[in-house]
Amino acid sequence: MNNTLLCGVGGQGTVLASKLIAFAAMERGENVRTSETIGMSQRGGCVVSHVRAGENIDSPMLPKGSADVIIAFEPAEAVRNISYLKKGGTVIVNKKAVKPVTASLTGSAYDGSEALAYLEENVEKLVIIDGDDICEKCGSPKVLNIALLAAAAKSGALGMTVDELKNAIVKRIPEKFHELNLKAVELA
Repeated sequence: MNNTLLCGVGGQGTVLASKLIAFAAMERGENVRTSETIGMSQRGGCVVSHVRAGENIDSPMLPKGSADVIIAFEPAEAVRNISYLKKGGTVIVNKKAVKPVTASLTGSAYDGSEALAYLEENVEKLVIIDGDDICEKCGSPKVLNIALLAAAAKSGALGMTVDELKNAIVKRIPEKFHELNLKAVELA
């Protein structure tokens, strides 16, 4: 069984990323269960998706300490969800911080550096990607989710190969966005 937790804030493509993971697993003939928490996503709040693929899946929700991989679209969200990571699990994280609304309203400083330092200190298998750089090279901020999925696939922790990710993109994303997303896979 492969347990994946995706976390970010509204508008980053977390839900689509979880659907691509689920699609690839179903294409392999695996059972898949997913669950999302998206209530505050339209207000810039947290989005968390659980994806479980394998034989006997009792629940779509990952138990704490069971995630093979956490794919975090934002550093603080990775730290907030770290209790889901199993011992020896992998964290794939975008280095760019998204300042929460509460920090914006209070004038608090938040740049993600403390969260990244915490992850570097506490996660054995950590991959930090420069999502802004990849998005800039692709010419669109909308490929961050694909870049993170590609980094996770390349790490070996996702249970999905890069070719399976490319197949999911071609089959599940509108054709006019194929080239853009496939470029993000290569750059990740």
